[in-house]
Amino acid sequence: MSDLWSELEQRFPGIVTRERAELLEYGRDFTKVHAPDPSALALPRTTEDVSAILAFCNEHGLPVVPSGGRTGLAGGAVAAKKELVLSLSRMRRMDPVDTVGNTVRVQAGAITEAVHAHCEPHGLTWPVDFASKGSSQVGGNIATNAGGVKVIRYGLTRQWVLGLQVVLANGKVLELGGALEKNNTGADLRQLFIGSEGTLGVITEATLKLSRRPGKLDVFLFAVDDLAAVLHLFREVKQTPYLISAYEFFTQPCLERLTRHRAVRPPFSTPSPFYVLLELEGAPSTDALEPWLSSLFERGLVRDGTLAQHSSEAAALWQLREGISESLSATGLPHKNDVSLPIASLESFCAEFERVFTARYPGLEICLFGHIGDGNLHINVMKPDAVSKEEFLRDAKARDLDLFAVVRAHAGSISAEHGIGLLKKDYLHFTRSAEEMALLRGIKAVFDPKGILNPGKIID
Repeated sequence: MSDLWSELEQRFPGIVTRERAELLEYGRDFTKVHAPDPSALALPRTTEDVSAILAFCNEHGLPVVPSGGRTGLAGGAVAAKKELVLSLSRMRRMDPVDTVGNTVRVQAGAITEAVHAHCEPHGLTWPVDFASKGSSQVGGNIATNAGGVKVIRYGLTRQWVLGLQVVLANGKVLELGGALEKNNTGADLRQLFIGSEGTLGVITEATLKLSRRPGKLDVFLFAVDDLAAVLHLFREVKQTPYLISAYEFFTQPCLERLTRHRAVRPPFSTPSPFYVLLELEGAPSTDALEPWLSSLFERGLVRDGTLAQHSSEAAALWQLREGISESLSATGLPHKNDVSLPIASLESFCAEFERVFTARYPGLEICLFGHIGDGNLHINVMKPDAVSKEEFLRDAKARDLDLFAVVRAHAGSISAEHGIGLLKKDYLHFTRSAEEMALLRGIKAVFDPKGILNPGKIID
C-alpha cells in the first residue's frame, strides 16, 4: 500500500502531498473527536484533476475522504484510517452572475461568504447562511444539505441548487441539471448527491439558484419565561403581515458562556431563562411595528425586549446567537447533539427530555439553542469540572441513547442539519427504518461498488 501512495504522489506532482503537518490539518473537522491519520492529501484545481485521482484510487482500492471547509460537526470529513484526503479548497472559481436566470456557477471550494459577496452587487444572494459561512465551502454545504439560520425563510441548501457536476468513484464525470428550472425526465439523480456526505461522488461544480436580496430587515431580541413562551411568541409573530426571516432562541446558560468567552454585555439588566432573536422582513417603518410590540408587553408575552436601531446593533444582536457554539467549546467541553422535531411537538419533547435527564443525569449543565421556526434544537451537554474527559465521553453514549429514544417517540430526527458522518452512524436506526437502511446500502453499492468514497460514514 505504501508504494501506491508514493506512486500517487509521483503521478500528481504539486497536487498530492504527504507532508505531515498538512495531513494533520486537513484530516480533521470541527468535531476533533477522532485523531486524524490520513496517508496523503490531494489539492486539485480542476474537475479533470479530481477525475484522474479518483480513477487511480478506484483502480487500486485506495480510500478517499472528500473535504470542504471542514466545519462539520458529525465527523463526516475526518480521515482517521490512512485515507487520501481530497480537498476542494483550491477550486474556488466563481463564474459571472446570470442576472436574467438568477444563477451562478461556482466550483465546490468557493467559500459561502465569498459567493454572497460575488452576488451582492447584482442585488442577488445565495440564501444559504450560517455562522460558519466565512470558512464553509459550497461543495460541503451541498454534500451535507446544510441548514442554518434562514431555513424558515428560504429552506435548506437543496432548494437552491439547480445543477451539479459530480465525479463518481470510478472517475466518470456527470453533469446533472445544469441551469434548468424544469427537468421532468425521471428520477432526479442530482438530489441523491445532495446530503450524501461525499459517499456517492465528489461534487466539483454547482449551478446555484439565487434570490433577490431582502429589503429592510428588523432585528429584535426578546426575553421570555420558558419554552412555552418561545412557542407562543412564534405563533404571534406568524400572525403579522411580515415575513419571518429568522426565529432563533437560546437559554441563559448559553448567554453566560458567551459573555465569559467574548467581551459581550448581557442584553438586559435582569437575566431571563430564554431569549428569542427575531428577524422580520417587510415592515415599512419602526413606527408601524410599535402597536404590535406594545401589545406583546401588555399581554405579558415577553419580559423584556429590544429592537436594533441600525445595522451595527443588528449585528451585535446576531452575535449573541451566532457566537454561542464557539463559546461553548472555548469555555468547556460540550457534547453536541442536533435534533429536529415537528414544531407542534417541541414543547412536549423538551418536557420529556428534561424529565429523563433530570432523573438519570442530575446536575448536568445543558445549553440549549436552535432554530425554533424549523423545529431544530441544538442540545449541548457540558462536561462537569469534576469529571474527566474520558469519563464524560464514555458516558455520552448512554445519554445519547436516552435522548434519541425521546426523539423517536416524538417522530423526530437524530440529525437536523449536521449530518451523520461517524458520530451519528450507530444511531441512524432511531430515524431510519430497516427497509430504508437496505435501500441506502443498495444506492451506495451502485455508485461506489468498491466502497472507496468516505468509507465508514453514514453506513458501513
